[in-house]
Amino acid sequence: MKSHVLSHLRSLEAESIFIFREVAAEMQRPCLLFSGGKDSTIMLAIARKAFAPARIPFPIMHVDTGLNFPEVLAYRDKWVADLGLQLIVASVPEAIERGLVQEEAGGSRNRIQTPVLLEAVERHGFDALFGGARRDEEKARAKERVFSFRDEFGQWDPKNQRPELWNLFNSRVQPGQHIRVFPLSNWTELDVWTYITEFEGEVAPLYLAAEREVIERDGMLYAVNEFTPPRNGEVPSRKKVRYRTIGDANLTAAVESEADTMEKVLAAVAAARITERGATRGDDKFSETAMEDRKREGYF
Repeated sequence: MKSHVLSHLRSLEAESIFIFREVAAEMQRPCLLFSGGKDSTIMLAIARKAFAPARIPFPIMHVDTGLNFPEVLAYRDKWVADLGLQLIVASVPEAIERGLVQEEAGGSRNRIQTPVLLEAVERHGFDALFGGARRDEEKARAKERVFSFRDEFGQWDPKNQRPELWNLFNSRVQPGQHIRVFPLSNWTELDVWTYITEFEGEVAPLYLAAEREVIERDGMLYAVNEFTPPRNGEVPSRKKVRYRTIGDANLTAAVESEADTMEKVLAAVAAARITERGATRGDDKFSETAMEDRKREGYF
């Protein structure tokens, strides 16, 4: 007798496909947030399956801080060209130039991304944004629903969230409000890498270990580039490193690793005992509540 029980990965994939289709059916103007990272890649792959053989029926948007790894921008543009996607770029440097936001001390542009994102949402009339956040990444993200309601100011109230019982999602919004939707909420980092290894087969090259010039700063390894030049007393060295998560080049650290294939990365992730953000994201170390504070203001 044939079994109709889905594997763990196929169950996660089916749930994510259902979420994409639900949003496409219920909302007027959805958009997928795409940064070129592994979670963005998975979302794009699943969105393609959800609407095949038709094209993905919504645009993708990248909130560009101006501090991106060039390899990631090239990877993003390759997907846009290959799939014929509509790419919207919400530029933080352009927003700084016209006075919408001001550069903050410390090098992080995460907090000033929020007004840029919210302005783009209003300008384009988006009522739903797909994001790649997962509950296993960080404690603030663990609090969030799959359909995360945002008020007319783009803000999130973690104490006032809509119930989600039996995969029933409340998508009702008033003018000016919108929903953030997280199709990968129930995935883990290990699930993502298993899915990429078994089904997808492509990822931004920074995720694979290679010899790179790095400096050690605050106990983490940062690539030497235009955004992170060596400071006085810092001596660059060449190490074989990879990235577990990809954000701004000046605040995302690498880890020493021999994992230069996806199969090796999968094995390394299976053995890891700290989340990728906790291990390598300097922007999450400013305070214990850094992520939740940003999300309350309207961040991803």
